[in-house]
Amino acid sequence: MRKANSLVAKTLGEIGKLIMPGVTTRQLDELAEEYIRDHGAVPAFKGYPNPFGHPFPASICTSVNDTVVHGIPDSQTVLMDGDIISVDCGVVLDGFCGDSCYTFCVGNVKPEIRMLLKVAKEALWMGIANSVAGRHIGDIGSAVQKHCDSQGYGVVRELTGHGIGRKMHEDPPVPNYGKNGSCVLLKDGMCIAIEPMVTMGDRFVCMMPDRWTIKTRDGKPAAHFEQTVVVRRGKAEVLSSFEEIEQLEGTLY
Repeated sequence: MRKANSLVAKTLGEIGKLIMPGVTTRQLDELAEEYIRDHGAVPAFKGYPNPFGHPFPASICTSVNDTVVHGIPDSQTVLMDGDIISVDCGVVLDGFCGDSCYTFCVGNVKPEIRMLLKVAKEALWMGIANSVAGRHIGDIGSAVQKHCDSQGYGVVRELTGHGIGRKMHEDPPVPNYGKNGSCVLLKDGMCIAIEPMVTMGDRFVCMMPDRWTIKTRDGKPAAHFEQTVVVRRGKAEVLSSFEEIEQLEGTLY
């Protein structure tokens, strides 16, 4: 699990070097697939079926601006100055899965949108801080929800984090809302992916005709950050990392 998630972190770091105005989301996807396969792994998302029986056609999800999650890379979507893009990456390495997502700024992004990203990333770390043995799944969601609500942002409820291991999506689901002390008891050694999806407007979303792409209903931007962690006693162990990305970005927000 450590090796798989380390590769995901490095892949996102490589993608971050290419994110700039004029680049297509297809170019990002091609880079990701090549990097993942060159390191002895396979893209976990490519061919992954959704409940409608549609396999995902790419190696990463590229969700631009009002796309919350599951954006499909293509050669027509060109990144523009001022955009934000959430890149969700998953790999399978030696039979184990890694999963992480980061929302990048493209060029000069408005301060109010950078603030959305800041709050969403803070909410992720607050969720991680509650991922300790003896607490509950509801403690994670409660921490995320309270922080986002206090800043006036919406928290998507139709999509959740998840358990992760030999399969990309395992039990238990990890919602980004909830009540302290509710849902599954967290035990030492459990691996979960925590992934707040936070909207600048209201929390409501809609699915596009491709049966994958999820957008905000009001057309306002959304941010998505995800880390894979191991529940431990006292403090969670974070298996993925944003370190390489944050070194590239500096202090954007």
